[in-house]
Amino acid sequence: MTPRVGARYAGPVSGTTEQPGAGVPGLSYAKSGVSIEAGDRFVERIQASLRKTHGPRVIHNPSGFAGLFRLDFNEKLFQRNYREPVLVACADGVGTKIKLAIELDKYDTIGIDLVAMNVNDLVVAGAEPLFFLDYIATGALDPGKLADIVKGIADACVRTGSALLGGETAEMPDVYAPGEIDLAGFAVGVVELKRATDPERVEPGDVVLGLASSGVHSNGYSLVRRVVESAGLDLRQRCDELDDERTLGEILLEPTRLYADAIVRVQRGYRVKKVITGMAHVTGGGLAGNLSRALHPGVDAVLEKGAWPVPRVFPFLQKHGGVSDEEMARVFNMGIGFCCIVRPTFAQSIAHKLTKLGHAVTRMGEITAGSGKVTGLG
Repeated sequence: MTPRVGARYAGPVSGTTEQPGAGVPGLSYAKSGVSIEAGDRFVERIQASLRKTHGPRVIHNPSGFAGLFRLDFNEKLFQRNYREPVLVACADGVGTKIKLAIELDKYDTIGIDLVAMNVNDLVVAGAEPLFFLDYIATGALDPGKLADIVKGIADACVRTGSALLGGETAEMPDVYAPGEIDLAGFAVGVVELKRATDPERVEPGDVVLGLASSGVHSNGYSLVRRVVESAGLDLRQRCDELDDERTLGEILLEPTRLYADAIVRVQRGYRVKKVITGMAHVTGGGLAGNLSRALHPGVDAVLEKGAWPVPRVFPFLQKHGGVSDEEMARVFNMGIGFCCIVRPTFAQSIAHKLTKLGHAVTRMGEITAGSGKVTGLG
């Protein structure tokens, strides 16, 4: 692979044109369905999006095969902040939500989903996001559509303090049909070892705070798409029962909310005290399935059902798909996208800080002695 400006990689869109195959006159990469020229145009088109995410810790490396990132651009500052730095990494995608983006020919938000699904996971470990990488695979490269995706990725990286350090764009006509696109993302962060999230810190009496979701986020879209199809719903039309000026498709493409910046800011306000004892990003598996991962076997999270508003899109999908209550709770976030478990004396203060940072916060319940379960939802 040949590097491009900003350490973005472009697999089959870089390199040199292949020579005709022996005995098969006239064969070329382009005739095989891969356009080097289109890839080069795409790479040039996204440079501004990449550069706006780069801070002083990104080392300019236009002719390298990998991106370079200093853990800190000031050694004294780094030593003050981290004595035992631990790197934290995760990878995720957007699932079949990309199918809706393709069907509606709307690509400006799906990149935000990609960053959110990764960086929201990253901060659960107590980490500060450092940089992000993306992988975009397609059957035939469309520079305009892919540039919209990368712009969304870059915008979300700016909002979460992540440098978009590089990526890979793969044009594979033998793997993906024309028009198909797949996305994956990779995030890396750092946390001080003694401040890394540890379920053993969760104690009876701790309070569970829930941060509102923006809707379906990026999980359960195989079920969402099946409901739309089986009920004959029109993605391009408004639905009166949703009481929203947007079309159904626009509602379903609402991007996953970014929680990372707010969580990092709140944690920075408590350099010594460990007032947040556990966190959960509510993705596939629903609220109970993800919040239970923040607990140890000696405690339960007892939630108050109905304590938070459920966005209209969920009962709408349930009604039109005939989906059971149990299945809805198992698949979807049902209005809560992120949870913080906090010491009781700090619960009101942290809720206030998160609210000032733009999140709707609900006191959902508390921690009791138990066996590692989430109760009160059914």
